[in-house]
Formats: sequence, structure tokens, C-alpha cells
Amino acid sequence: MKHLSSLFLKLHEASAAIKNQLHIPISTSDHGDTTKTNNHGKKSFLLHFIIGMLVFSFPTFILEAVACWNGWSSEESAITEKEGWMHSTYFSWILFRARYISSPVQILSKICIIISIIQSLDRLIQCLGCIWIKLRNIKPRLGCETFKDEKEFPMLLLQLPMCNEKEVYQQSISSACQLDWPKDRLLIQVLDDSNDEKIQLLIQSEVSQWNQRGVNIIYRHRFNRTGYKAGNLSSAMNCDYVKNYEYVAIFDADFQPSPDFLKNTVPHFTGNPKLGLVQARWSFSNKNENLLTRLQHINLCFHFEVEQQVNGVFLNFFGFNGTAGVWRIKALEDCGGWLDRTTVEDMDMSIRAHLCGWEFILLNDVRVLCEAAETYETYQKQQHRWHSGPINLFRLCLPTILTSKISILKKLNLIFLFFFLRKLVLPFYSFTLIGVILPMTMFVPGTELPVWLIFYVPILMSVFNSFLAPKSFPFILAHLLFENTMSLTKFSAMFSGLLQLGSSHEWVVTKKTGRPLQPDILATIKIESKSHTSPDVRRRASETKIIEKSKLKEKEVITTVQEKLPTMIYKEELALAFFLLVAAGRSLLSAKLVHFYLLLFQGMMFLIVGFNQIS
Repeated sequence: MKHLSSLFLKLHEASAAIKNQLHIPISTSDHGDTTKTNNHGKKSFLLHFIIGMLVFSFPTFILEAVACWNGWSSEESAITEKEGWMHSTYFSWILFRARYISSPVQILSKICIIISIIQSLDRLIQCLGCIWIKLRNIKPRLGCETFKDEKEFPMLLLQLPMCNEKEVYQQSISSACQLDWPKDRLLIQVLDDSNDEKIQLLIQSEVSQWNQRGVNIIYRHRFNRTGYKAGNLSSAMNCDYVKNYEYVAIFDADFQPSPDFLKNTVPHFTGNPKLGLVQARWSFSNKNENLLTRLQHINLCFHFEVEQQVNGVFLNFFGFNGTAGVWRIKALEDCGGWLDRTTVEDMDMSIRAHLCGWEFILLNDVRVLCEAAETYETYQKQQHRWHSGPINLFRLCLPTILTSKISILKKLNLIFLFFFLRKLVLPFYSFTLIGVILPMTMFVPGTELPVWLIFYVPILMSVFNSFLAPKSFPFILAHLLFENTMSLTKFSAMFSGLLQLGSSHEWVVTKKTGRPLQPDILATIKIESKSHTSPDVRRRASETKIIEKSKLKEKEVITTVQEKLPTMIYKEELALAFFLLVAAGRSLLSAKLVHFYLLLFQGMMFLIVGFNQIS
């Protein structure tokens, strides 16, 4: 009976976990069903819009195909000859297209060309800045020698915010406890927002084991999850003992810093009182897991090598990545601490600290292992949060930016480049170009977008991205097509943030799988475990093995249940896929081969993603 009840409990937990994975994400707002209704309304509107374009394009394609077959390819033949109702319908379509559709599409095409030129210049300047940094070997230098005497080490707080992180809590805590820093000058806060009592007990047990080994680590759990991650960090910073600490390092639950992380980052604060943040680079431990993780790796390289590094070197500013960074506590207090007004609390903190005069540096050589999303569902939810939050933040920060004391150049960078161009215009432009204007021009002769705009420039950008991740070069075409596909999600997120819909307040914890620790950390743990031979330590090691075995069994149960579940499909992506494929057929009638191949392959990518086969 015991075994049967245990198996039933595991099956119940597995089904509950999968249901949570498949259902609508939890919202950070307190609007209840209103949030879900708003989100559903936004998705329905977008889906209906795409279906409307598809309904318009399909009969139009049939009519154009019949006209091509019968030689009605010119407007003159359509006007002079009368060959029945089909010919009359084609003639009416030509008149309607010339009077009502041609001019708007031409205007939109010209707007796309202008935006593309601006975007290309922005990317070109960033890429040139990256090349200059590489050629000149520009990187942050230490202002002094590293700390030698233990009394020279500053008091440091390390925070591990997590929420129901059953898969990664052990490796997260273990990595933090293995950091090379004097134990009496480091306090580790495990900030657990889990609402599952079993996970709470597991995390408490892990913290207790490391505490008994002499690590200065404490467990904090909130009774309510107000503000989510921002609220969690804010609550931890309000503890009385925080006043004794000078710096705070933050790691999300799936991040595994190497033992020398603190010694490579904290010394940069010495001799630089204006420095507020030291950000390390991410490195995916599962970058070769599947096609989706490989494509994310390309984006990660461009983000850190180009966007973050160039802004950090030339402007002393970039958006904090929310983890793998060390803050000067005075800088956090100076700009008002963590706020839960958006889903991008890290970017919010960066903006406010920048406006207060604090500087940031990126250590591109210091890398911290983490996980990339391995399923499209997880990645889509993550990208939605990352692209809806900035628009909401822009609305909140604009008055403060305009009245701040920073230079005009930095104000222009924040307003027009950081927010307006990269967070608002580009998501809108990317989707409308690929999903609306490009296929529409196939049905309106004379309005076709130039080949350099839709093919050569994007390919050039993708080639540059692949040079930053050389092993990803074979995936350059897949990366270009997938980024165009993701423009639908980014546009939807931007639209939600702009109109303050319910989904702009959603906070979804990125699903983790639990990757193994770094080899050097594993070696350190093995050496330490050999040196501790007391019965108590052996007992704890035995308990840990039992927990790990139970987790493996539970993972097997979850996998079995998942295999029986139907694959989720994405209606918006599928509808857009069929629209692009119809447009590809129309471009073939006009013998526009470049447009045909682009629309064909792009439609196939939307089809793959729509059927959830990308991972």
C-alpha cells in the first residue's frame, strides 16, 4: 500500500506540474480573471487579423492564377477584353487594387525602407564599436591588486531568489557555497518564494546541511509573493543586518558561478566610488541540447559582445541582466531600491541607477553557467515578459529621464535608441515587415520591397552574429528565419505593454531542467566530502542520495505522462504560416524568385513553430 500511495502521489504531482506548464501563466497583478480575459482578447484580435489576411489572400491568389493561365497578366488586356464573369471579377480587382490598396502599400514599403536604414545604421555603429573594442583590447582593468589579507575583503551579501525551483535549487546553493571568499565576510540569503511545502522543506534541508558545514547561509521564505522577484529582493534588502554589508551579488536559481567569481568582480569597485554595477556574462550549459538552444546561443553572444559591451564601454550604461552581477548596496539605496511596478525589475533598477549618476561595467571574460530554455513554450513566455515590460517601463520612466541631470547625449540614447527604437519600433517593424507588408506586396505589383532590404541586410547581420559564435555558423539561415518567426511573439508582447493589457503584468518562472555542476565545482565538492568523514556528514550524504534518487524517479514519471499528452499548437503562427505560403505562390506567378524562396522558407518555419516542433 505504501508503494501504491507513493506512486499515486508522484503521478498527481506530475500531472499538476504539467497542467501548470500548459495553462495560462500566473499574473503579477491582482486582477484575477480580468488578466486572462485581456490576454485572451489580445490574442484573439491578433489571430482574427491574421486569419483576415489569409481569407483575403487565398481567393485573390486563385484569381491571379486563373488570370496568369489565361494570359490576363496586363491591365490593358483586362480592360479591352471581356471573357465572362471571371474576367470581370479580375478587372474589378485590378481597379480596386489601384484605387485603394496600391498607395497605402507603397507608403508602408517606403516607411519600412526608412526604418531599415535607421536600424542598419544602429547595428553598424554597434558592430564597429565592438570591432574597435576587440582591436584595441579595451576591457575593464583592476584599479588595485586583489585582496590579500582577509580583513581587506569587503562584507558581501549573496542573494539566491527562487520560486519552486525543484530542479536546480541544489546546484544553485552548492555553487554559491563553494565561492572563494572569507566565510565570516560573506552571507548567503536563499530567498525562497515557493508555494509548494515539499520544495520548501527540501530547500531548508539543503541550507541546513551547508550551514552545518560552516557556511554562513540563511533561509528566508515569504508568506505572500507580492511583487514576485522584485518584492523578494526588496524584502531581503530590508533586513536589519544588511547595513553591515557593502555589496550584494545576485544569482537566479539556474546560475552556477565558478569559485573565483567574487574575486574576479568585486575588486573592480575598489578605487571607483561611482561604480554601481559589475555584470558578468552568461554562458549556456545546454547550448548544444537542440536547435532552439543553439539559436539562443547566437543571440546571447550578440547581446553581450555587441549590445552590452559597446554600451558599457562608450556610455558606462547597459541594462542589468537580473542575475550574475554585483551591485554596490549604496547604489541600490540611492535610486530607491527594488520596485515591482514592471516585470523587468532589473532594467528598471538600471535606468534609475543610471539617472542617479552610477556607472556600470561588463566583464565579458567572466562567464557564469546557466540554462537556456529547451522548449518553445518556455522560450515564448520568457520572451513575452522581456518584451512587454520595457514598454511599460518606458511610460513610467520618461518623465524622470526628461527631468534628470544626466547629459543630453545620454538622454537621447535612453529615449530614442534604448527605448523607442530598440524596444518599441523594431518589434513592430519586424513583424509588420515579414508578416504583413512583404506578403501583401506580392498581391500589389509595383510595390515589392527591394531584395537588399528583405534578404541581404538580414543575412549580413546573421553572418556577423555567427562570427561571434563560430560553431553556430551552419545554423545562420535557421537563425534568421526563427528570429523572424519570434517577431510575432515580440510584437504581441510590445502591443500588450503599450496598451497595458493583462499579459503585460504576467510573471512566469522560466522552466528549468537542472544541468550538472561545472567540473571544477564537482571536483571541489568531492575533495571536501572526502575530508569530512564524521557519521553526521555521512548520514547527510546518504539523505542527499535518497533525495536525488526520488527526484530521478519523479522525473521519469513526469516524462511518461508528458509523452501521452497531445502536442500544443500555436494558432497565430499556423495562420501566418499559411498566409506566407499563399504569398509565396503569388510571388512565383510573378517570377520573383528571391521573394518566393524567402516567403516559402519563412512560411515553413512558422509552420514548424506552429506545430511546436522547433525543439
